[in-house]
Amino acid sequence: MAPIQLSERVRKLKPSSTLAVTARAMQLRREGIDVISMAAGEPDFDTPEHIKQAAVQAMREGKTKYTPVQGVPELREAIAEKLKRENGLTYRPDQISVSTGGKQALFNAFMALLDPGDEVIVPAPYWVSYPEMISFAGGVPVAVPTGASAGYQLDPQAVAERVGPKTRAILINSPANPTGAVYPEETIRRVVEIAAQHGLLVITDEMYEHIIYDAVHVSAASFGAEQVLTINGASKAYAMTGWRIGYAAGPKPLIDAMNAIQGQSTSNPNSIAQWATIAALSGSAAFIQMAREQFRLRRDRIVAGLNALGLSTPTPDGAFYVMADISALHRDELEASRILLEQARVAVVPGTDFAAPGRVRLSYATSLEQIASALERIGQLMGVTA
Repeated sequence: MAPIQLSERVRKLKPSSTLAVTARAMQLRREGIDVISMAAGEPDFDTPEHIKQAAVQAMREGKTKYTPVQGVPELREAIAEKLKRENGLTYRPDQISVSTGGKQALFNAFMALLDPGDEVIVPAPYWVSYPEMISFAGGVPVAVPTGASAGYQLDPQAVAERVGPKTRAILINSPANPTGAVYPEETIRRVVEIAAQHGLLVITDEMYEHIIYDAVHVSAASFGAEQVLTINGASKAYAMTGWRIGYAAGPKPLIDAMNAIQGQSTSNPNSIAQWATIAALSGSAAFIQMAREQFRLRRDRIVAGLNALGLSTPTPDGAFYVMADISALHRDELEASRILLEQARVAVVPGTDFAAPGRVRLSYATSLEQIASALERIGQLMGVTA
């Protein structure tokens, strides 16, 4: 039998390094090996009880059928209310699309926007899936480097210099994965102005907006909603990663196109999770406040510990990741990550696919005890004490 010929787009697709490291760590755990995973971007807190009860109630009421492709009207209304209340943005429910996680919302957007060769400007280091999704849709990611010494802040002038005849969109992520950078108001305003000057769309991934410490979150759409697509979801703020609910809010023609794509792929997002998300968005903010303070304590511990080990690590303003300079262990971040996993039994993600050579990403979405143990293991491997 002749081998199956896969499509060129699939052959070019790179697997997620984050998922690969997480899978290897899980395999070692199944083999009975004690591994501390600092790889996956997933809060270790349980989903709040009132959200779980809303899901139970939805099942009891028989809300287990297909829903509209773009999500139930009640959830889109709750999202519109959230955007008004928390971000000062005004959207109608028909300008909102609910998807199976924020990743699908982004994927739908790139598929709706890009023709072969179209370019999307992306600050680097970036989340590993951004360039892969852009490329899968036929587009070309154009990186704008940012540096650790400047806290990975974005220079709008560097963005402007990369706008060309093929540019269709500028993608920003604040707070950022993997760097934790939070862009100030003036930076975001200037990016939206650059987009307006050239007739471009700004795609803003605001998934980590509630996990922010010493800065203020600013939504790009507040400077021009007609040319901004806002991506967000329930995963990070409410510890609902497995529920898989994300959403997009933006110009109606683009939202309609994204709904059409979703209608021919997955159709509606999980019906039960939609009703649970209504409870999340409409309920108390106490959980968010608690999680933020716990993440702050963890951030301070891991940053101090890594720097004490000689692994230079900037202090992030948001999200729950740090980017550590790993050159003191090995000049190649891939090999350093392998050594940490196989010898220290600490799982981290190499910076290779983030466009962050010489660095690794560590997630501190785990307990202080686990962070202390990881630092101790790394220190023992390096022969130093944190």
